[in-house]
Amino acid sequence: MATCLLASGLTPLALAVPAAHAATPAAPYDFNGDGYRDLAIGAPGATVGGKTKAGAVSVVYGSSTGLRTTKYQTITQNSTGVPGSAETSDAFGKAVTSADLDRDGYADLVVGAPSEDIGYEINPDPDDGTVVILWGGTAGLSGASTLENVISNDRDHYGQALTAGDFDGDGDDDIAVGATGNSNITIMKGPFARSGEHMSGSTTAGMGYGSRPFNDTYGVEYLSSGDVLGAGFDSLIVHGRAKGTDDAITAWADGRITNFTDWLEYLPGGYVSSVADVNKDGYADIVTGNHRESAADPSGALGGKVTLVYGAAEAQFTENRKTASYTQATTGVPGAPESGDGFGGGVSLGDINGDGHADLAVGATYESFGASEDTGTVTILYGSKTGFSATGALTLSQSTSGVPGTSEHNDRFGGRVLLADTVKDGKADLTVAGPGENGSDGAVWSFKSLTNGSVFGPSATGVSTSGAPAFGTTLGS
Repeated sequence: MATCLLASGLTPLALAVPAAHAATPAAPYDFNGDGYRDLAIGAPGATVGGKTKAGAVSVVYGSSTGLRTTKYQTITQNSTGVPGSAETSDAFGKAVTSADLDRDGYADLVVGAPSEDIGYEINPDPDDGTVVILWGGTAGLSGASTLENVISNDRDHYGQALTAGDFDGDGDDDIAVGATGNSNITIMKGPFARSGEHMSGSTTAGMGYGSRPFNDTYGVEYLSSGDVLGAGFDSLIVHGRAKGTDDAITAWADGRITNFTDWLEYLPGGYVSSVADVNKDGYADIVTGNHRESAADPSGALGGKVTLVYGAAEAQFTENRKTASYTQATTGVPGAPESGDGFGGGVSLGDINGDGHADLAVGATYESFGASEDTGTVTILYGSKTGFSATGALTLSQSTSGVPGTSEHNDRFGGRVLLADTVKDGKADLTVAGPGENGSDGAVWSFKSLTNGSVFGPSATGVSTSGAPAFGTTLGS
């Protein structure tokens, strides 16, 4: 497995000397500070050094012409400067997030390895999990620090969910970490430094103690964040399963409050979410995705659904917030709802057409074509002042003209979707992952326009195709 390489044939990156704090922190995922957002791709099933499912993360760098697979880094726990070593089933890359954590003008990458075994041979702690910060710089990512699991005896799979944001309103980005067990969410407070122990403090809570308790066995499975209240700080959107069931449960949390589990607001249940301003009113809105049938999950729907939760000032949001749901049966939404489609399996918000409204990409992970099952589709719905509009809505698949490849069994095209501006033109570009492509090798599609895509698999970034790397299980940009 190649170690931390920037483009084919170059030598491993050296540890950069920390720069003075920048007046303006870099945007998330701009690791080399050139103004272009880069793409992080998790392959938690990747074989590394002969260790199956050790996991890897590839970073493909953005440019004025889009993502360039000729300029990339692939990082594993065997990479120079990364703490630990690749071990069987670590799942490095299961979750990623990004922020300029040390405010030096370069975004940093945070990676979870939730099945990392911690401890010593005489006192092992299997599947305790770990989180690593990879530091940005002029040449990209180099050097790393471990974000310790501070109460490992009360939880496992630390790092199975991650998001970053300013949760306490102090101007520094924080990191929220999800885990299983009875202490299943931690907010590690910024600022962060490249050397020494993290001393800025943390808040740890158990979502099982809320008025609608989470199931500790599943724990916190997914996290997202954004300024839902328009108040200058980021709210946390927390996903898990309801206690006693495997039904989706989703909560809004205010990280400014130490005992925030006493003040949770519960949202329509979903397994994934994305946060951005859809109706252009200055408040970030929340889209949750629930791919399950209502017979399996009361929050689901035939073929799956997405729900838009409007952001608002605190009093309105907590007392009288508005919601709207969309399925493939909704007027103007392409397609038809069929059992098992998985509509809502992946969701992402971003402004595709530059009109100031966040648009929505929705993966229907298990949509089938003819005899080929679970091939997958992605539907685009455009944002407006009244929510998502039917005007211009479309669906993409590997059977669509301009989309490379062929719809095949278990591709799961749309398993993850991402809308982010990688060419710095003020418009979001679409990235789609199909982690089941080619027998679970996985693949990622990058679209300069919605009908002009390119595709690359794990080999393009030096990830081994031994086993089932599931390249694209995670996307971040």
